Amino acid sequence: MNEARGLPNWRWEALRATLWFVPALLIVLGALIFVVTFSIDAAAYSHQIQLPIWLRNGSSQSGRDVLIAIAAAIITVVGVVFSITILALTLASQQFGPRMMRNFVRDVGNQVTLGVFVATFTYSVLALGSITIYPHNGFAPHLSITMAEFMILVDVAVLVYFINHIAASIQLPEVIAGIARDLDAAIDAEFPLVESVDDEPVTARFDTSVSRKTAELLVMIEERGGDVAAAKSGYLQFVGYAQLAKIAKLVDAVIRLEYRPGHFIVAGRPVAKVFPRGATQQVEVALAKAHVTGPHRTLMQDPVFALDQLVEIAIRALSPAVNDTFTALTCLDWISSGLCRLSGRELTERVIRDEEGRIRLMGADWSYLKIVNRAFDKIRQAARGMPAVIIRILDSLTVVAQATTTTAQREILLRQGEMVLGSAVESVPARNDFDDIQSHFDLFARCVTLMNHPKEN
Repeated sequence: MNEARGLPNWRWEALRATLWFVPALLIVLGALIFVVTFSIDAAAYSHQIQLPIWLRNGSSQSGRDVLIAIAAAIITVVGVVFSITILALTLASQQFGPRMMRNFVRDVGNQVTLGVFVATFTYSVLALGSITIYPHNGFAPHLSITMAEFMILVDVAVLVYFINHIAASIQLPEVIAGIARDLDAAIDAEFPLVESVDDEPVTARFDTSVSRKTAELLVMIEERGGDVAAAKSGYLQFVGYAQLAKIAKLVDAVIRLEYRPGHFIVAGRPVAKVFPRGATQQVEVALAKAHVTGPHRTLMQDPVFALDQLVEIAIRALSPAVNDTFTALTCLDWISSGLCRLSGRELTERVIRDEEGRIRLMGADWSYLKIVNRAFDKIRQAARGMPAVIIRILDSLTVVAQATTTTAQREILLRQGEMVLGSAVESVPARNDFDDIQSHFDLFARCVTLMNHPKEN
């Protein structure tokens, strides 16, 4: 399933969310560059090769002074860069919420900047130490010194980039747009495109976890299957669907997962059912290895996490302490963009079969209804008495409705619009404001009607 769609490995995703992995790679690269340049310097010193005249300037003492100056300057700049990074993380935590910090830590620009400076420092220290290898013969690693000078020029360019990058990345519209890009990428990785459009009922296309062919198997699993308990508590970050399907085939069983990535599981509580019951113990061991849990959610197999981040920023903006209506409007714009993308995707059954066509794994389903509710419910509740936000919600629903592929999806959106209008009836006392809201709802309802019955209009 997800593995076949090119979703990155969970270990790689975990490394991306660190500030040490990329710098460590660049330190190794810097050390390898030093090995190459020092080898050339040593060959030139023993007269095996000859360096250009413009490289053979200066004594070993002058070279030592240059490398000491470079190393001292770089380690100072590293401290400044690290301080700026920590400040940006602090501001992100306070302004956008603590769950946004991982977005900044995952930023490749921040990781590469820190890595380039640390790699230059490492290279300079290694080059400085090489001067003492031939202390009595005046050995000066001319090529290594020249490379260090070139690297310091690169560091200056990276520093300018980093200052501009930090200044741009902590701007709220850029943060919101970045989360929206993550949402689009997660939707592309998790959900396939709808190949054909046919007007099916919601129970047949979006809100049912299994088809009629598997209904009897589901009943059998529920009545006669064995429970598999979670090994530890935490947010489910990754599920090895292919691995579980192989284990199920090996023990000739069927596994029904009760949770999907993004859900919180509790140690000792059932997370899956296995039929027949006799295979429970073997599946439990495999499940502990195939499930990755942690203290936080990730975008790995959980596109709704990005949607929740946008919702969190919006409701923080609508809180009395912040009262930033325009930020909430921006979030709604990007939420509607993500839902438009999702509306054209197939929320498929989580069913994996073996080579013989037998069902081996049944995963927890996705629900278009639940996703739409998660996108708008909290914002609708926080926007009571705010006509501007209520109108934007209705406009967003109109935009999403135009991207839907079934009547079922549009009925879900219409239900959400009716709740928005009901909230406005109770919370907006000004007649003119309510009239504006009513007109936008009428436009939304008319759009839904036209799309449901195009031939009649």
